[in-house]
Amino acid sequence: MNVLVINCGSSSLKYQVIHAESEEVLAKGLCERIGIDGRLVYQPKGGEKEITESPMPTHTEAVRMVLDALVNEKSGVLKSLDEIDAVGHRVVHGGEKFANSILIDEEVIRAVEECSDLAPLHNPANLIGIRACRQVLKDVPMAAVFDTAFHQTMPQEAYLYGLPFEYYEKYKVRKYGFHGTSHSYVSKRAAELLDRPYDSLKTIVCHLGNGASICAVKNGKSVDTSMGLSPLEGLIMGTRSGDIDPSAVEFLAKKENLDLEDGKIVRQSDGRVLMTLGELATEVLYSLEHSQHITAESTYQIKNNAYSFGCTFAEVEVDIPMCQVKLLNIVNVHDCGKLINPALAEAQVHGGMSMGIGYGLSEQLLFNEKSGKPLNNNLLDYKLSTFMDHPNLQALFVENPEPTSPYGTKALGEPPACSPAPAIRNAVLQATGVAVNNAPMTPHVLFARFKEEGLL
Repeated sequence: MNVLVINCGSSSLKYQVIHAESEEVLAKGLCERIGIDGRLVYQPKGGEKEITESPMPTHTEAVRMVLDALVNEKSGVLKSLDEIDAVGHRVVHGGEKFANSILIDEEVIRAVEECSDLAPLHNPANLIGIRACRQVLKDVPMAAVFDTAFHQTMPQEAYLYGLPFEYYEKYKVRKYGFHGTSHSYVSKRAAELLDRPYDSLKTIVCHLGNGASICAVKNGKSVDTSMGLSPLEGLIMGTRSGDIDPSAVEFLAKKENLDLEDGKIVRQSDGRVLMTLGELATEVLYSLEHSQHITAESTYQIKNNAYSFGCTFAEVEVDIPMCQVKLLNIVNVHDCGKLINPALAEAQVHGGMSMGIGYGLSEQLLFNEKSGKPLNNNLLDYKLSTFMDHPNLQALFVENPEPTSPYGTKALGEPPACSPAPAIRNAVLQATGVAVNNAPMTPHVLFARFKEEGLL
């Protein structure tokens, strides 16, 4: 039995093909820079590492590239995709809903979505990988393996915080723990090496890496762990502080003049951004209220000549029969210099974003008053949407006053322009599987492309 194992991030996808009976790794690799320029790393057992640079607009294309590599005539390890018997997906947060691995169906997907507010940077990315695999490998059974499941055996006195009980009842604020698959495996392996019964052994397991946690395992069950509501709690880690006094956050905010409420400015520390632009955009998007029928969300990133970065995150709803695209949310994140006037910079970004939205979606043309002919030569000829048309349009800035290029310090308050139009196109592709490259996406354009691809 061959199992394809997938660990999906917001812009990356790690994979292995494992022969279940022998536990032999037949092939492994990584897809990275998904949604940007795309890069596939593939290494068959006993073979050389192969690197392919190729566009991956969405995770679906990434999955297809992985499958093509697995069955290619030169270095593939499978004769056909029929040799993939199952797919296993790593899912970070299962909340209190999942204490074990489970076969994936629509009900499981809905439950994972409901846990997204507990893991806004991870669960949405995990779901993208699940949906992409289900689209390509339609008849292959798939299972979700949860980082939190092993710790569901913790007693109440271990997982409850010293907070009013109503916060647990209303919002499920509690310790969940992570790295559960690692703690489960290591504790079982330790019992084997010690030649002791697993169900009568007490073990302290240390998962040490860039992310780190400790778990107490008693008689084969997790009874306490260092990570909590999120993976931030516990030990000091590569990019996480671990346990700190809660008052330290408010104290530093006052000293550094940071606004904890609107979160519009995120400072940089020692030349390292605290969160990547993609992570920040994803977190902001999932903090907004969702409709009941979101179909897709996707990112678009740029890097300009001054080594600044910009990221646009668009969320759309596509009505295929009516050939319409509705923009639900749009978030722009910018790596910029020291902002002298954040309000002015935000207004500038809103203007550019509105132009891009108008260019991408509006079919209303301006007409020459004398000739009556439509003006359709450039994006300014279209009726441009405004910030008032899109209340969920947000601009965020990651301050970086340090020189990062031969030209010296970045411009003061001048973040790079990042058009939302490509992000909208990526989201439509993710929702429908159809690439619509013509702008604007009028019903006529969408009808032609949907019909061409057999959706109508």
